[in-house]
Amino acid sequence: MDTMSNTELPVHIIELRGVTKTFPGDGGGFTALRGVDLRVPRGEFVAVVGRSGSGKSTLLNLVAGIDRPSAGEVLVAGTPVQALDESRLAAWRGRNVGVVFQFFQLLPTLSVLENVMLPMDFCGTLPPRRARARAMELLDQVGIADQARKLPSALSGGQQQRAAIARALANDPPLLVADEPTGNLDSDTAEAMLDLLASTTRSGRTVLMVTHERDVTRVAHRLVTLADGRIVQPPAQPMHREGGSHA
Repeated sequence: MDTMSNTELPVHIIELRGVTKTFPGDGGGFTALRGVDLRVPRGEFVAVVGRSGSGKSTLLNLVAGIDRPSAGEVLVAGTPVQALDESRLAAWRGRNVGVVFQFFQLLPTLSVLENVMLPMDFCGTLPPRRARARAMELLDQVGIADQARKLPSALSGGQQQRAAIARALANDPPLLVADEPTGNLDSDTAEAMLDLLASTTRSGRTVLMVTHERDVTRVAHRLVTLADGRIVQPPAQPMHREGGSHA
């Protein structure tokens, strides 16, 4: 894949410097994030927690380049995301950030295999035959290779989320961001999804996940707690790491 190797990546895949995000509205608008500083090293699984309205999804959208900060800097894999124009931003995101949504966001008229191939087609990462082979490999890794030629509607919620994770990994991005990826799954399936996300860090990939899961500490290396747009819990000592320590 035409992405940076771990040796080329900065130590901190994510770095937020004094990030503020205000959404316009009556009465001066709403400030979702207020001067947030955060650094996440490569290979770390960070869970972002907090009550509804605390700024969790806003933080995730800024890191993914889906939104832009009102003030401050957002650096991902060494790139100042807020400095990219729209055309460069889409290409950058396609190669550097895999996104997993709560509602899967699989295209309903395409097969599961075609959904996983989409990011590679968009970025021109691989020729069609190799892209198809890689998509099959990823579906095998997440345990649903036998569902490849079905439409998403024929899959269970857990299978659709596995397909979404495979799609997010298609271009071998250094960063995976996930917004409540287990929110629509039963407890057993949610636990399996957390294990699957955690397993992606073993090759040095970084995972940033917004979640309400109570047992996320079982797999996450660190919790970041947001309240009223601020980080209120300082970075804790690393939790249990299945794959050993990371730099």
